[in-house]
Amino acid sequence: MNNHHRHIFSSALLFTFLFLATNRVSLMAESTPSSTTDAAVHIIYTEKPTDQEPEAYHLKTLASVLGSEDAAKEALLYSYKNAASGFSAKLTPEQVSQISAQPGVLQVVPSRTVQLHSGHGNKHHM
Repeated sequence: MNNHHRHIFSSALLFTFLFLATNRVSLMAESTPSSTTDAAVHIIYTEKPTDQEPEAYHLKTLASVLGSEDAAKEALLYSYKNAASGFSAKLTPEQVSQISAQPGVLQVVPSRTVQLHSGHGNKHHM
């Protein structure tokens, strides 16, 4: 496998992992009560911090929109540290707009829950 194919495979594996991890976090967040009814779980991709631990950077970024570190700790659902830099949090549409404008934020995407179907049922073809 050449380097180009290895990079594509690694990227596909990374996004599959993030997709599955996001769905797990999304299910956990749906069972968490929210003070704002229009808040939804989003994944916030950030630059990889160079001068501090990823979770501290994620909390600081979130606190800049939510107003305090305590509010950020309450809203933070998961902090991605290894394969990608970012975090998931339950945010209102206004908070999504605000955090999208923060330095170091690369992308904000809504978390989606999907049901996987195999299409083959329980039958195995030989």
